[in-house]
Amino acid sequence: MASGSDRNPIIIGGLPSQVPDFDPEETQEWLDSLDAAVDERGRERARYLMLRLIERAREKRVAVPEMRSTDYVNTIATKDEPFFPGNEEIERRILNATRWNAAVMVSRAQRPGIGVGGHIATFASSASLYDVGFNHFFRGKDEGDGGDQVFFQGHASPGIYARAYLLDRLSEPNLDAFRQEKSKAPHGLSSYPHPRLMPDFWEFPTVSMGLGPIGAIYQARMNRYMEARGIADTSKSHVWAFLGDGEMDEPESLGQLSIAARESLDNLTFVVNCNLQRLDGPVRGNGKVIQELESIFRGAGWNVIKLIWDRSWDPLLAQDRDGILVNKMNTTPDGQFQTYATETGAYIREHFFGDDQRLRAMVEGMTDDQILHLGRGGHDHRKIFAAFSAAKAHKGQPTVILAKTIKGWTLGPNFEGRNATHQMKKLTVDDLKRFRDRLHLPIADKELESGLPPYYHPGRDSEEIQYMHDRRRSLGGYVPTRVVRSKPLALPDDKTYATVKKGSGQQSIATTMAFVRLLKDLMRDKELGRRFVLIAPDEYRTFGMDSFFPSAKIYNPLGQQYESVDRDLLLAYKESPQGQMLHDGISEAGCTASLIAAGSAYATHGEPLIPVYVFYSMFGFQRTGDQFWQMADQLARGFVLGATAGRTTLTGEGLQHADGHSQLLASTNPGCVAYDPAYGYEIAHIVQDGLRRMYGGDAEHPHGEDVFYYLTVYNEPIQHPAEPADVDVEGILKGVYRLSQGASGAVPAQIMASGVAVPWALEAQKILAEEWNVKADVWSATSWNELRREAVACEEHNLLHPEEEQRVPYVTRKLSGAEGPFVAVSDWMRAVPDQIARWVPGTYQSLGADGFGFADTRGAARRFFHIDAHSIVLAVLTELAKEGKVDRSALKQAIDRYQLLDVSAADPGAAGGDA
Repeated sequence: MASGSDRNPIIIGGLPSQVPDFDPEETQEWLDSLDAAVDERGRERARYLMLRLIERAREKRVAVPEMRSTDYVNTIATKDEPFFPGNEEIERRILNATRWNAAVMVSRAQRPGIGVGGHIATFASSASLYDVGFNHFFRGKDEGDGGDQVFFQGHASPGIYARAYLLDRLSEPNLDAFRQEKSKAPHGLSSYPHPRLMPDFWEFPTVSMGLGPIGAIYQARMNRYMEARGIADTSKSHVWAFLGDGEMDEPESLGQLSIAARESLDNLTFVVNCNLQRLDGPVRGNGKVIQELESIFRGAGWNVIKLIWDRSWDPLLAQDRDGILVNKMNTTPDGQFQTYATETGAYIREHFFGDDQRLRAMVEGMTDDQILHLGRGGHDHRKIFAAFSAAKAHKGQPTVILAKTIKGWTLGPNFEGRNATHQMKKLTVDDLKRFRDRLHLPIADKELESGLPPYYHPGRDSEEIQYMHDRRRSLGGYVPTRVVRSKPLALPDDKTYATVKKGSGQQSIATTMAFVRLLKDLMRDKELGRRFVLIAPDEYRTFGMDSFFPSAKIYNPLGQQYESVDRDLLLAYKESPQGQMLHDGISEAGCTASLIAAGSAYATHGEPLIPVYVFYSMFGFQRTGDQFWQMADQLARGFVLGATAGRTTLTGEGLQHADGHSQLLASTNPGCVAYDPAYGYEIAHIVQDGLRRMYGGDAEHPHGEDVFYYLTVYNEPIQHPAEPADVDVEGILKGVYRLSQGASGAVPAQIMASGVAVPWALEAQKILAEEWNVKADVWSATSWNELRREAVACEEHNLLHPEEEQRVPYVTRKLSGAEGPFVAVSDWMRAVPDQIARWVPGTYQSLGADGFGFADTRGAARRFFHIDAHSIVLAVLTELAKEGKVDRSALKQAIDRYQLLDVSAADPGAAGGDA
């Protein structure tokens, strides 16, 4: 490993424009030499000399500017390629069988009556890349550690299944159940890498393009974090991410490259399958995507290895004394290379080699067929092995391998390099015959002409299969494999939660601060404390978490190599290689990737971590909702805190900061358990139950449940009451409990509220009793989402079991003795509390903050949305009037008395409270 200063230079390179020339004569001699080289030997020779000088300068550690792109040739020279240790002939036969089975599996999935789709062209292009990895690089988990973490390109999943079939990890019924997960259970195979659907096989969901790259970066970083903090030995683990060149246009693919370089993640390798095609056509028809990506990765500080040409080009490149062939390679656009992939050898001879006599001379002794088979580097096992070896050996930087391939390679002329090849999934009989011949497989014509095409297996005792097993044994087991080795954690007792349950006394605090106080107590636990991973996107101070800086410290593998400007303060900013806090900058996508990597460490490395990700509520499920879906798919666990929640609570911030809908978005994620607590004691019970469910384990879930918790917390300071002596813990956890029973009044009503709206409901309860003779009970709805989820489950059971006693939803049972009407209120849009409307046993009406947020006082915003205490009073009176329990004249009286049509008449409400 390079030293810290070498691994993280402050200045990478640049021209010394401000440095005076102390020896103009010597400078002129160098310039004259260059001029002479250009005049006497030509520009190509001069260019070569300059490149060699730059190369030598780097060898001598002379600071020179980085070259953002290099020639369109392989980075690793033929003379520098290592010895290939495998049996290339056996590996070719293995790969041919894998290619066949992958294509046939998808083709059979298109049989009449099924037609579930699939993709074969992506794996066809990347098959050799995977094969070399499986045979020589990817470490399994049999040694007891996490092995390597491999992020497989989603559309290549048929090839991974096909290889597993040869190894007897999957059966023929499995392959025939591709994309038929329920109808062919228990044999069904998921369409793409989905750990939740195949929890013993896949580790990382990747097919939502762009999430694989960012997930791999933060997985590599999490490996280093766990090792630095002494939680797990991850020193042998290497992260491989197989990606597509079209996929690199996703912002998540390239947006976090700098952190991998900045933290010197040489345990990370991207393999970009550059088949030059997107889903519908060329990635850069008029340009060169490999050159573009090389510039981007080099500029971000990555080590770049280009793998462009196979060995058949080596003799031609060796003849290229004038650089004319390299120049032709440099100047040919990708769209033209795709045309060459679909044309004849004669066409290539005429159009690629034909416009220069020196190029024509190079191929005079070659037949058209030989020219046709001048191949791309991503299909050459020896070239791939050299690139992978160099990536593993490189220190101080992450590596990207840009491997040029042909989409649909070996599938025949109807598939190879065609714009539509991504959507093609059905092989005709003629296609199958050509494909079989190309792969030299012993399959008779009659087997292809009648019925479904057969799978091919050379036999369990064959040389090929034994070779495959031997290679995997030497590398520590089969990949991909997901194993859960972690043990349930010893959880703290009730004493840890006592402080928060006491309330805040006379002090007003926000629910965010109540959670932070609880977190501080939990982190003091000897067993549990070190497993917390704090994550925030540059907002720790906003959320009142700067108090953790001195003790937990901010993770930085380089430590703190400067004197902090606030070093004399009690809460000084403190970085450390053993820091516990992940400060991922202003990147919610990066933070969520850290959350996923930490939340799945229990499976990846057998060591549970408890991530706590705190963020501006608006920038969670709205901005990174796809990643939360990925988190659920990856079976990750942890706590997600939508701080500064609510449409009206974040005064002054306005439209793009005001969150009135993330609870609704959270309800769409089946792996998310969402709560909207009002008080500290509610938070205490929710967190305690979350730790139990996710990390405690029981008979039904010995390793814990595969869920994550989402809590919306607010920045509005309120006084938190102490936990009532008869607190309804079951109600808190299931989603609703009676917080305050009406003390006076003759006309009964019910008010349901969540989160920051609970104090408004309590104020409305008082006004109703004192001014309108209404006796209203107030219910704290800690989770509208969980109430609905349980009710839906009851209805589903009743639908399918009419002969059994019909189940009654919890919310119905809980509210059954309460006399309505019911009015629900929250700082969310009405659709959030409306989720439970059908199961409330009485007249139900909701109030909510529907529409865009805006900057104003809290009181004005709540009056505008008609959700403040006086608006709740009006809503209750309106529902009572509908039932004939109060006179309708009371409604106009209330509107006039409380000036409900005048936003400016509202009490501004509490100010401040950033945390």
